[in-house]
Amino acid sequence: MTDIGILSTGSYLPDRVVPNAEIAPAAGVDAAWIERKTGIRERRHAAPGQATSNLAAIAADRALLAAGLSSEDVDHIVVATSTPDHPQPATASLVQHLIGARSASAVDVNAVCSGFVYALAMAQGLVRDGGHALVIGADIYSRILDARDRKTAILFGDGAGAVVLGPVPAGGGVIGTRLRGHGDAHRLIGVRAGGSRVPASVRSVAGGEHFFRMDGRGVREFVTGHVPDAIAGALRESGLPATAVDHFVPHQANGVMLRELGEALDLPNAALHLTVDRFANTGAASVPITLDAAHRAGALNVGDVVLLAGFGGGMNLGVGLCRWTAVPPRPEAGAEDHAVSLSHH
Repeated sequence: MTDIGILSTGSYLPDRVVPNAEIAPAAGVDAAWIERKTGIRERRHAAPGQATSNLAAIAADRALLAAGLSSEDVDHIVVATSTPDHPQPATASLVQHLIGARSASAVDVNAVCSGFVYALAMAQGLVRDGGHALVIGADIYSRILDARDRKTAILFGDGAGAVVLGPVPAGGGVIGTRLRGHGDAHRLIGVRAGGSRVPASVRSVAGGEHFFRMDGRGVREFVTGHVPDAIAGALRESGLPATAVDHFVPHQANGVMLRELGEALDLPNAALHLTVDRFANTGAASVPITLDAAHRAGALNVGDVVLLAGFGGGMNLGVGLCRWTAVPPRPEAGAEDHAVSLSHH
């Protein structure tokens, strides 16, 4: 059986930078309060004419360019998103069209902010017998936020990240993934209207039911209560000790919470990679965006063990372990990676 790994990365952040000072007044807070509570200084918002598929296609093109592949080399496209262009067709189908991958299959995965790890696990199975897959996380949360809701409006941004998955030398690539759902906690995060249970209507819009809502305290308790066990389980299943992990790339939910989580995890040799201060929470895009930032900054070396962790609506958890196989690119001008040591020395 062929080993499958990440051959390259790519990402796209919209041009428009939105600092805390711009969104703070409507949320009834100030810019300093947002940074103190979340570690976020700014985020990006998509342009009016951009949809999720547009962001995803640019990230995909950049990942393909880095891999030295063309769209004709793509056999499968898996897009993780909870803000699709339309309820149907799949956003992946639009991405396939935009990049010209005429021979590729196309499918969406909605596991909200854990979606990229779910998509990675699915794509690994699709290319087990050969070929290449584009795995993309992309979201435009700015379109579903209530600017007056400080629980959500201050946290989210827009963006897309992608990786090319394919055959790698023996001993490298994806070591394993661990996926878990906790449907009993599904009410912690969600958009109530717009589906079959509460169809979109004048009444639902007037009641703000088309906006994203979140129980922040409940989510924090879920993360601290379940993520460490999920990571420990993934390591146990892979046969790797915690000391083997070189890099930890989590979903960029909240910078303050992530630093607390990093301190609680027993990963003494791992660097915690953060981009939440610049890009905020970009949903399913946050893990691949942060992975791309680390890779392009030259922080990831061939052979390093990289731990990915996604968590979000559902409630869903996705943990992935990879032995890094993508050759470090030449650092780009202005590229920076925010990594924090998790050493407990």
